Amino acid sequence: MSPRRLSCAECGAALTDRWRCECGAPLDFADPPIPDRPAPEPTGGEALDTRDGLWAFDELLAVGDDPADRVTLGEGMTPLVDADRAPSGDDSDDGGPGGDAVPWNAGFKLEYVFPTGSFKDRGATTTLTRARELGVERVVEDSSGNAGAAIATYAARAGVDAAVYVPADAKESKLRAIRRAGAETVRIEGSRADVTAACVAALGGGGEGGADGGSGGSAWYASHAWNPAFFEGTATVAYEIAAQRGWDAPDAVVTPLGHGTLFLGAYRGFRRLERAGWIDAVPRLFGAQAAGVAPIVRELHGPDAADPDGRVNDAADGIQIAEPVRKRKVLDAVAETDGDALAVTESAAERELDRLHRAGFYTEPTCAVAPAALRELRERGDLAPDDDVVVPLTGSGLKG
Repeated sequence: MSPRRLSCAECGAALTDRWRCECGAPLDFADPPIPDRPAPEPTGGEALDTRDGLWAFDELLAVGDDPADRVTLGEGMTPLVDADRAPSGDDSDDGGPGGDAVPWNAGFKLEYVFPTGSFKDRGATTTLTRARELGVERVVEDSSGNAGAAIATYAARAGVDAAVYVPADAKESKLRAIRRAGAETVRIEGSRADVTAACVAALGGGGEGGADGGSGGSAWYASHAWNPAFFEGTATVAYEIAAQRGWDAPDAVVTPLGHGTLFLGAYRGFRRLERAGWIDAVPRLFGAQAAGVAPIVRELHGPDAADPDGRVNDAADGIQIAEPVRKRKVLDAVAETDGDALAVTESAAERELDRLHRAGFYTEPTCAVAPAALRELRERGDLAPDDDVVVPLTGSGLKG
């Protein structure tokens, strides 16, 4: 079967393969699959074969129709566990462990147990599968760390050359994972936007295969922000959450929010399940952004809400994205699900990270913003105490 075509929601163009439309807009798959059958039973009969990881949901994916093309390390079906409540302890009155903080009262999806230690493996497996379908020989990506490590690792699995463009101050712990997978790392001085610009300039060629294109130039852009195949992978978080709950969607899902790869993936996944009739309703979606670099919050609630303490949340360096590629799509998803976005301060994220570690959830700092946002949503009444909530914990503490 030929690789699925792409389409542009802005101008209506249909394309074989590009990393963005000629009009400048991001692209999506023109014909995302919707199963025409009942949801699989938890056991027996048409039960999911969870040994296939996230590829157990292949009938919901727009890539990997031929199993021989799938670039996989057995990723997916990460644990969904009851977070219970804030752990007991002896630090007291500041909302810390054992203090008066509102309990989590949520399910935590342990995304940090993926092969490279972050949820970005969801998008990497589907993106490199798409690259294999197209016959790509070299990929490039720009990333502050986790996406680069995931793309480099899955490129190695696919036997494809890779180069990852990173900020000059990227953490060495994350760069090691990229290099050890055999990918080239290219440090770029300046802003995160400068890193992306340098990566795009390196694509080479022209037309569909070059700086605006896909597989025919000197490199193919395996971007976690632009490439629609990446979002096919992150949509599987919704499929797994629903399946692990017996096809009962939660009331709400709270995720970190930078470019919105997990947030939009969850939105698309739950929407697809609703269209298939496998769930009754799409959960409310809430995004947690880094204070000081919170463009979605700024758009929704103004500059004071986006920068509540006058400081950038440097603990959440993984989501410091000033200009999300799919900003309009994120805002639409917030509106359509009656969700919201919050800016989480560095102090709040650090307190939440301590709580997570003391409760046995060994995560990296960036992913602490989501449970911190959940705490605030509970405290201000946007989520009721008995609302059923799932929070993905997105990255491993082993990444430093």
